Amino acid sequence: MDKYGLIGYPLGHSFSISYFNQKFQDENIDAVYENYEIPSIDELPEVLSSNPELKGINVTIPYKEKVLPFLDSISPEARAIGAVNVIRVSHKGNKTLLKGYNSDVIGFTKSIEPMLDKKLHQKALILGTGGASKAIDYGLRNLGLETVFVSRYERPGTIQYKNVTPEVVKEYNVIINCTPLGMYPKTEVCPELPYEAMDSHTILYDLIYNPDETLFMKRGAEYGANVKNGLEMLLLQAFSSWEFWHEK
Repeated sequence: MDKYGLIGYPLGHSFSISYFNQKFQDENIDAVYENYEIPSIDELPEVLSSNPELKGINVTIPYKEKVLPFLDSISPEARAIGAVNVIRVSHKGNKTLLKGYNSDVIGFTKSIEPMLDKKLHQKALILGTGGASKAIDYGLRNLGLETVFVSRYERPGTIQYKNVTPEVVKEYNVIINCTPLGMYPKTEVCPELPYEAMDSHTILYDLIYNPDETLFMKRGAEYGANVKNGLEMLLLQAFSSWEFWHEK
């Protein structure tokens, strides 16, 4: 029986295990998907050696960047992004070969593109600076948008939340939450933004999918913003993962 799985820490919120095991059952695929909750990326070799049937791995927080040194090859797109969330596992003799891909960018761009009006939506704020945010930045720029990262800290090439004024929100009217703020069970928090500056031209896209409607989305919707969560992106990302594992 083939195995597939997810590495990350923690994994209590994981969507992938139920999605893929249901897929295997529905399509009579002789495979199983398991969670590998590892507190350090240095435990990846142990996961591989203990599970020689592994054919593919998904990677989530906080290892999308930390996993790079463990890979034998990386797709050009994932290399440009600087983060990997899909690994194809193959074997050559006694050697295990790992190739990294990024399906976040595919899922995100396909999901957000129908929401965009090229005349109205030309600039975007990306909340957060982790591995997912890099894929979002890559995808938005490929769609023709100018991007700025928003961080809690002073970092090159970013602005801080305190500097996101109503004027900035009017100009950068596509806002993507790539942080865990608002994720279950801490649903009572959201990024600190001037929500009152939003209107029907504002797009708020939250990569979080649990809960269905985050406080970030609720507060924007109160002022007329168009909102969307990350579930469709996740489904599209899962489709792409399967294709990468089988080199389609």
